[in-house]
Amino acid sequence: MTRPDMISPAGSPRESALGRFASPVLLLAAMWVVQLVDAILPLSFTGFGIRSWDLSGLPGIVVSPLLHASWAHLIANSVPFLVLGCLVAVEGARRFWAVTAFSAVIGGLGTWIVNAPGALTVGASGLVFGYFGYTVMRVFAPGRVSHRILYAVIALIVIGLYGGSMLAGVVGVREGISWQAHLFGAIGGGLAAFAGRTSARRA
Repeated sequence: MTRPDMISPAGSPRESALGRFASPVLLLAAMWVVQLVDAILPLSFTGFGIRSWDLSGLPGIVVSPLLHASWAHLIANSVPFLVLGCLVAVEGARRFWAVTAFSAVIGGLGTWIVNAPGALTVGASGLVFGYFGYTVMRVFAPGRVSHRILYAVIALIVIGLYGGSMLAGVVGVREGISWQAHLFGAIGGGLAAFAGRTSARRA
C-alpha cells in the first residue's frame, strides 16, 4: 500500500481546470481593480506597501503584492504572474494559495529587514519570483519519480523562458527596483516546494 507523497493533498483529482486556475486569475484581477481604483481616487494606495524598519509598515507584507507604482509596473508583472501562477495552480487551489502565502510572507519580511530603512516596496514581483522558485525547487521535493521528471521538464522550460530575467532581477538591478523582494520571494517559493510533503513509502 502506498502512502501519499503529501501530508495534505494540494488538490483533488476531481478539481476542475476552472477551479484550479481561477485563483491566480482572480488574484491578478484584484490587482487590476486596485490599480484602477487607485487611479480614480485622489489618494494613493502605494503608501500602504512595505516600509522597511517601520513597525507600521509590517501590514504591507499582506497588501503590497496588490499595489503597483504605475500601470506600466502592473502590466510588466501581469504576464509572468499569470503564466507562473497557473503552473503552480496545476497542483490545485490550496497549493497555489500556500505558495502565495510563503512567497508573500518570507519575501515581505526579508524586504522589511534587508532593505534600507524607510524604503517603500510595492508590487507582485515578489510573488512572481516565488512562483518561479517553487517551480524550480519542486523538482527536488519528495514525490513520485514520474511527477518529478515532469516537473524537471517544466522547470527547464521555465528557466529557459524566465531564468535570465529572474537573475537580472536579483543581480545588478537598477535603482528603484527591490532586489530584496525578488530574492526573498524566490526563497519563500522554494521553501514552499518542501512544505507539507513527505517521501512516498511502502507500508
